[in-house]
Amino acid sequence: MAQMTLSLLVLSLTILCFLGTVESRSRARTYIEAQCRTTLYFDLCVKTLLPYANKNDLPSPQKLAQISLTTCLAKTRFTKAYVDMVAKQLNKTKNPREYQALEDCWRQINNGVNQITLSVKELQEMGKDGEEKFSWHESNVQSWVSAALTDATTCMDGILGDEIGSKTKSMIKARFLNVKQLASNSIALFSRFTARHRASRAIKNF
Repeated sequence: MAQMTLSLLVLSLTILCFLGTVESRSRARTYIEAQCRTTLYFDLCVKTLLPYANKNDLPSPQKLAQISLTTCLAKTRFTKAYVDMVAKQLNKTKNPREYQALEDCWRQINNGVNQITLSVKELQEMGKDGEEKFSWHESNVQSWVSAALTDATTCMDGILGDEIGSKTKSMIKARFLNVKQLASNSIALFSRFTARHRASRAIKNF
């Protein structure tokens, strides 16, 4: 009897812990889905942000924008490294047309790395140096991430042309597409953060 009672107790505790975990994940997912509602790539947004949220620690809109931008930067650097590798291979084959086509894309992704790096740093400063500089930081981030988005789109839509082999081209485009989607989501999350920030300031000043 004592052993059965102990087993039931252990089972009950296990179920309670499981239910608590499910509740925590459910609340975190609901919160993240609400934040991602304005993004064009909703599923990617949730996948990007959900690992950073839990029941007792729901990231602020600014933190979520920071996470999205940082993830975008990591993927952009990964894409640049891949393009570097392919460019070196093409250079060895001494195929000037293929190399030139890829070099154009390399410039685009290199610009993207620089722009998103600046954006991450700029977002970190927002709110630290007073409200008078908030709009200035906002404009910088919007401009830089939008430029990175444009660069990725430009490469996908035409720079590669038919000069690069179909398999390599598909892999490059897939990486640029991921960067494009993350950049787009980052802009949406950033805009949500700035809008909520202004709304909260307006209430405080009312």
